[in-house]
Amino acid sequence: MHITKDQLEELEFPELLAEISPFAFSPKTAQKIEELRPISLEEAEIALNKVSEFVSSFESDNAIPFSEYEDIEAELKVMAIENYRLDNASFIKIKSLTEQIGKLQKFLPTYGQLFLNLSNDVKKLDFRKEIVVKIDAVFNRFGEVKSEASPELRILRTEISHARKTIQENFNRALTALSSTDFLEDIRESIIEDIRVLAVKSGYKKRVPGRILGVSKTGSITYIQPESVVKHHFKLRENLEEEKKEVDKILRRLTAEIAEFQPELSDYQTYIFDLDLTRAKAKFAKKIGGILPKINHHKTLRYVNAYHPLLLLRNRAENKEIYPQTFTLTEHNRILCISGPNAGGKSITLKTAGLLQLMIQSGILVPVHPKSEMFFFDRIMTDIGDNQSIENHLSTYSSRLKKMSHIIREADENTLLLIDEFGTGSDPELGGALAESFLEHFYKKKSFAIITTHYTNIKLVVEQLPNAQNAAMLFDEKTLEPLYKLEVGQAGSSFTFEVAQKNKIPNFIINSAKKKVEHDIVNLDKTIVKLQQEKFEVEKLKSNLTEQKESTQNKKENLEKLNEQLQQKLFNFQKLYEEEHRKLQFGGKIEGFIDAYVKGKSRKDVVKDFVKILEQEKFRKLGSDKDESKKMQIVKRKITQQLKKENVQEKIAETHEKLEDKRVKERAVWLKIGQRVRIAGSTSVGTIEKIEKNQKVTVNYGTFKTQISADELERI
Repeated sequence: MHITKDQLEELEFPELLAEISPFAFSPKTAQKIEELRPISLEEAEIALNKVSEFVSSFESDNAIPFSEYEDIEAELKVMAIENYRLDNASFIKIKSLTEQIGKLQKFLPTYGQLFLNLSNDVKKLDFRKEIVVKIDAVFNRFGEVKSEASPELRILRTEISHARKTIQENFNRALTALSSTDFLEDIRESIIEDIRVLAVKSGYKKRVPGRILGVSKTGSITYIQPESVVKHHFKLRENLEEEKKEVDKILRRLTAEIAEFQPELSDYQTYIFDLDLTRAKAKFAKKIGGILPKINHHKTLRYVNAYHPLLLLRNRAENKEIYPQTFTLTEHNRILCISGPNAGGKSITLKTAGLLQLMIQSGILVPVHPKSEMFFFDRIMTDIGDNQSIENHLSTYSSRLKKMSHIIREADENTLLLIDEFGTGSDPELGGALAESFLEHFYKKKSFAIITTHYTNIKLVVEQLPNAQNAAMLFDEKTLEPLYKLEVGQAGSSFTFEVAQKNKIPNFIINSAKKKVEHDIVNLDKTIVKLQQEKFEVEKLKSNLTEQKESTQNKKENLEKLNEQLQQKLFNFQKLYEEEHRKLQFGGKIEGFIDAYVKGKSRKDVVKDFVKILEQEKFRKLGSDKDESKKMQIVKRKITQQLKKENVQEKIAETHEKLEDKRVKERAVWLKIGQRVRIAGSTSVGTIEKIEKNQKVTVNYGTFKTQISADELERI
């Protein structure tokens, strides 16, 4: 999208980005947020889907395991330098970043459907667990190099520990031995350059063997390291130097090993920055109630309950009410001209449309109703507010004309124009005529536009253009208070005299002004006011009727669902009845066999009769399956033959019609009260008790009755 810095500022886009950036973990991500600009449709759709998925994680128990991190950009730049050594903190940052990638790569694909786009991104990364393993082999959990990092380091640290222990023991022995003498001062010992020393009276210093490390300011105390400690002290210093060298060697080796994974680590860094950006957008979306509306690839822009996000935050902080706006722009309704009184919300509505468009095209979710729809423009061009230039000595009107000249040259069918106070700044008649020509030019260019105006001639022109629409910010004529609601489809009055009266301008001034204004203009304004008030009342009535209609429709749908449930229950009950009736008959036969056997019938005859029943049941089941299979084969053969001769669709339709006509004629003959019937596919037999005009038939099964369509019955 093409948009200038001035136009971004007019729509308050930098202020919006400043609200998002504090949610970023990294200062670099925060900087990247403040530099966000509109991107292509393909890029924006991916970004929007990722933000929407992240928002869903806040609203469920599936919290994405992403926490604060430290970037490793500085380490990535130097780690490949030959013989370079990273410090301890750098390795810990690299390990932490790698572990976080591992957690995300394990978590996100688990919820693939919920986090589809986010999981696709992390799947592309080549997770190298060796990075963590190598760093863990050198560092402990406190970020210190472990003694096990190398055999040499383990030996050195063992010797260092032994030397320290020996120094401690020897010093304590020397101190104990001298404590029984008068050689030591009252303080007995001190620390000089991190070395423990004896505090010897200077008069006895030659009687205490050891290395003199200093004297007190007065010269009365001489600080001596006991002779038994000196040798071990030098050994300790030597070992400590060797330890530093060994640690340095270990870390240089580890740096070289980790540098082999620089491409993967660079990918981790890029991914984590992008995820941080996505999370920051998601946190902001949650704050303002932002959602992902339907993104159209055709030119339909439909805002439903759209809020200006910055105004929403300010009013919420001040506990003030904010009013959403609803309107539509399409190829057949490209221009919306908003009129109405000052301070009624015209400019905010215009800025809301522009800012939300910038947000969605920059991959930021917008505070609108889920039924909203948006599409992408190639450019947004604005003319909002006072653009007077002190440096160039241009008047406000001249400045606006200069901007309008640029808009006229650049605007096309893929441009959204946002122009506030269209045509103002010059003689009302001449400026109005010029604005009228501007409007006609934009209309011919097929540009999309939202404009605000007080000019009556502009309202009239819009009324005559088939692909343009007037809209009004509603105003309560009785209380003279703005309602902050956009009413699409009618021009609004500026309520000039009414507002003046409310602000206590004397009536004689207002009446005098009315006389000076052309009679027709005053009458037109009055008519607009009256129509606006009437339309507001009609809209209220329409809303009430719509609510009642929806309520009635819901009740109807609920009754239909209930009826379907009852029909299903009845059908299930009938099936159950048939099954139980069949089992009862079979049980009765078994009972007859038992009675016959008790009365003396031979076992052979009883078994013979029982087997006969079993064979009958087997034949019934197998026979029905075979008959059905034969019928299907015959039908299939006939259809195959017909396909070779005639068009299949026509023949099928003709066959269905003939069969249906035949069934209707046959049904007309046998469908009468008293006829024994059954439901197609059922075995239960009933009697027709009643036939209604709509072909609904009441069937009596003896124990219960049911009503069913005649089409579903077959005679017995």
